[in-house]
Amino acid sequence: MSRTARTASAAITVALALGVSACGSSGGDDVAADAKQTLTVWAMGAEGEKLAEVAEVYEKANPNVTVKVTPVGWDVAHQKLVSAAAAGTMPDVAQMGGSYMGEFAELGVLEPVDTKTFDKKDFFPAGWEQGEVDGTAYGVPWYVDTRVLYYRTDLAKKAGVDKAPADWQEMRDLANAYQEKAGTKWGLSIQPSGLDTVQNFYPFLYSAGGAILDDKGEAVIDSPEAVSALKEYGAYFDKGLANKSVQPGYDVVKDFGNGRVPMFFGGPWHVTLLNEGQPQIEGKWAVAPVPVGKSSVSMAGGSSLVVSKDSEHKAAAAEFIKYLTDTEGQADWYERTKDLPANTAAWDSGKLADDANLQVFRKQMDTAKSSPSTAKLTEITDKADQAIAKVTQGKASAEDALKTAQSEIKGLVKQ
Repeated sequence: MSRTARTASAAITVALALGVSACGSSGGDDVAADAKQTLTVWAMGAEGEKLAEVAEVYEKANPNVTVKVTPVGWDVAHQKLVSAAAAGTMPDVAQMGGSYMGEFAELGVLEPVDTKTFDKKDFFPAGWEQGEVDGTAYGVPWYVDTRVLYYRTDLAKKAGVDKAPADWQEMRDLANAYQEKAGTKWGLSIQPSGLDTVQNFYPFLYSAGGAILDDKGEAVIDSPEAVSALKEYGAYFDKGLANKSVQPGYDVVKDFGNGRVPMFFGGPWHVTLLNEGQPQIEGKWAVAPVPVGKSSVSMAGGSSLVVSKDSEHKAAAAEFIKYLTDTEGQADWYERTKDLPANTAAWDSGKLADDANLQVFRKQMDTAKSSPSTAKLTEITDKADQAIAKVTQGKASAEDALKTAQSEIKGLVKQ
């Protein structure tokens, strides 16, 4: 998801203020869901490719509806949505990451979710919250992801440890034991600096009871809880347990496979990458919930599906989204993509219910915390990235780094 394109959002604000119409609607009546029509859908990354297959199946059951899916790369997704909003060419349905939601809701180009059709109780709380802005839901959760701890069980046994670390102290003890007794290069792989370092920091921050913004949208990144989390994060670098210099695009999977890195925080896609790319360690690794600070809380990610405010096909759009997000549709989507279902009922049977590793992700999603939905989220997390880098590189204390970030983020929140 490109940050650089986001500067263009100011141009949308100006364009909309000048009366540029959104989505090409002239305010006509919404077309009935079963009427003959074409539904335009934008989906991003790998999901864009797979969704076209699902659309074909849907069309056979709904012959009056043609679903035109346009795959969009994540590297250009934000810019295309920005341009479409300003030009009045938004699709009827779009996939939208949580970091976009606040911005586009603020611009007034999204239709609120019909909560009579979609019930928040059917979804993970953090998945639903990603689609909410100021208490109004604009996105229906499509899939979710979160981060859990991957660790080498064989190397842990070599180091004299036979269970997953349950809390911060046990995790740091295990990182030390990996190096000293199992001969690993590092104890834990966490990102030291660069774009979206904050995603590696979230499991520490949230487990400590901290946040970047509170429920009122006020900056709280210099709280005692946040300072405690950053001190713990920075200790891995200060003590040589984590690498201070990681190249952009670094893939931890290879080093996990060869034993240089015995622990890392990863998403659900790493299960497939390890099974397919590192067969030599089959049965020699496991996943575990985020170790407890005050509690075990990880970040929530994933995507939602939104409807354009001025779409003339809202009824058909809602039906298609319902098809994609009900229990059966979610189970089918997992089989096609390995994206974790946002609908909790889809976890109760089949492979998702039987896979012990995947069930760890389900347990983590029950407590996962979503990023705040604000139009300036990217700029805000950039300040957090900078604070983390100062600490990992030994250029500032956690207190000083977060004090600076607090001041900068307060300025952004008030703008």
